[in-house]
Amino acid sequence: MRLTFKVLSALLSYPTAELNAAVPEMRAALDAENRLPRKSRDDLDRLLDEIANGDLYDLQERYVLLFDRTRSLSLHLFEHVHGESRDRGQAMVDLKGHYEKYGLRMSTSELPDHLPLFLEFMSQIPEAEARGLLCETGHVLEAIRQRLTKRESPYASVFSSALDLADAPPPTDVVDALLDLPDEDPNDLSAIDAAWEAEEVTFGPNSADALCGKDGLASKLRASRRPAPGVPVSQPKRPVVTYRPSNRT
Repeated sequence: MRLTFKVLSALLSYPTAELNAAVPEMRAALDAENRLPRKSRDDLDRLLDEIANGDLYDLQERYVLLFDRTRSLSLHLFEHVHGESRDRGQAMVDLKGHYEKYGLRMSTSELPDHLPLFLEFMSQIPEAEARGLLCETGHVLEAIRQRLTKRESPYASVFSSALDLADAPPPTDVVDALLDLPDEDPNDLSAIDAAWEAEEVTFGPNSADALCGKDGLASKLRASRRPAPGVPVSQPKRPVVTYRPSNRT
């Protein structure tokens, strides 16, 4: 699934001329691995067609409206779980440490919980663990997928495809808890301001962990009640990950 994860990561990155030029390569990678159901692949082809043939500025504007201006569609995973609480900072430090255990070094100042970066990480670890970690984030992915589907956005296909690769579907009650939160219109500036002031969502012991095992991502990335030092704050559009195998003896 390594190439498939890389394609999904790229498709959730900010549209650029380079991304446009890479569409044939992405199609070839998906064909080579053939890991997605036919419907998911057909839906991804729609998005690939738009990236290949659409006006770049229109594509960029759409991306910003969806993922930068709409909190309920944020590509930062912990935004949906911890909001702006101090828990989020420590959780990101823990996730960065988890990356480094596999010899992955972030070469940009992107936040560790950025979904394109997370999917890139999935492409570098054993398949079984990648599928399990996807399971742990499945409630967030499914909530975003449903919101994008409601907007008739082709980006929903990326989330459907990621969920196809997970060990199990997310628990309905946890997904419903996320979907109960406001889903603001990106053109309604007052609604956006109100949404960014909302309190964070937290989940108890019966969250996604119960489905995927007690040693899941949420328990690994539990947050403390103190601010995390050294958490990067800038957010470039497209993360870059450098893979350096750990020198283990």
